Amino acid sequence: MSVQEPSKLLIVDDLPQNLRALDALIRGEERQVFQASSGEAALALMLEHEFALAILDVQMPDMDGFELAELMRSTTRTRNIPIVFVSAAGRELNYAFKGYESGAVDFLYKPLDPEAVRSKVNVFVTVDQQRRQMQRQMAALERSRQEQETLLRELNQTQDELQRSLRMRDEFMSLVAHELRTPLNTLFLEAQMRSLQLKRGTLASIEPKQFDAMIKRDERQIKAMIRLIDDMLDVSRMRSGQLSIRPGQVELMHLLERVVSDLSLQAAATGCSLSLREHHRVVGCWDEFRIEQVVVNLLTNAMRYGGGQPVEVSVRYTGDVVRIDVRDEGKGISPDDLDRIFEPYERGARNGEPKGLGLGLYISRQLAMSHGGELRVSSKPGEGSTFTLVLPCCEQTVDAAARV
Repeated sequence: MSVQEPSKLLIVDDLPQNLRALDALIRGEERQVFQASSGEAALALMLEHEFALAILDVQMPDMDGFELAELMRSTTRTRNIPIVFVSAAGRELNYAFKGYESGAVDFLYKPLDPEAVRSKVNVFVTVDQQRRQMQRQMAALERSRQEQETLLRELNQTQDELQRSLRMRDEFMSLVAHELRTPLNTLFLEAQMRSLQLKRGTLASIEPKQFDAMIKRDERQIKAMIRLIDDMLDVSRMRSGQLSIRPGQVELMHLLERVVSDLSLQAAATGCSLSLREHHRVVGCWDEFRIEQVVVNLLTNAMRYGGGQPVEVSVRYTGDVVRIDVRDEGKGISPDDLDRIFEPYERGARNGEPKGLGLGLYISRQLAMSHGGELRVSSKPGEGSTFTLVLPCCEQTVDAAARV
């Protein structure tokens, strides 16, 4: 419970004995009394404090109580301070009428009636305390209103994110079903054909080369399904902080040569050429399997969206950092999509272009970060895209892997 601030009372009189007497009369709990021996001193105090009541002596030298009241009523800060005049002059001078004209709420004659003075002061202190309490309540209500508005905005944002997540989930499940159905259908048709040949007794007529081609097709379909499952498992591990990174010594150029060679037939099938620019030997401390996974993702992505144009891999090595660039000459990426494509389940496919699950780039960036590196892209529509994998060669990779 907050402590109530005291109400401030101002008494103004040019005689010290009057100030002391009035101070002793009105002092009490929940109030603080200030004294001023002149109009100028009273105005100075009013600029520093907010008073619940001002008790002004009428007859003062230099500036009397009426003049002080007129100055108070002419200033916004002091205009609303209640004024009680005190005078030792007789009632026949009609000071009370002039006092009320000056904006006083009451007029008292000396000698003062102690009980009447205390009663009047108590009323103004009570009103001030109630006003302050109301201000605190209004402030609390305003804070509560602002907090409720903030919570409502957060709730709406959460609801929007939930709706988006549900749409993404449904779309993702549809894509998974589609991606799995393609290799499964192929395997099912192959199995039906062999079963039919077996029933007809014509299996022996199939040449070894045909069997070899069948086996390779089966392997490709099985690898496609394994790759899909591995991608989904990797996303789950990344989000739970359980992704495994095992750094070891890797010769980068040998890794890139092997990947480019393995993907050359796939590149030829899409009508594009895949090349690796020559570079001297580069050795670093990485998880070879994960780095290969990133490079394969980048190359597959470049072949998918490169429009059949050449894809080039180049390497730049500067001291303790190596940079791998994968450049295609496709349609490029719009500025609005440059950050979006790294989100999970987001895809760059448009207008009938090839689609994927939208996990490759997300996984690749997370793997780069887990090595203490980064994955970024630069692209302009119509000018192709360059994906850049930046990797530290030694200690940074070990430190990053320890945090995974």
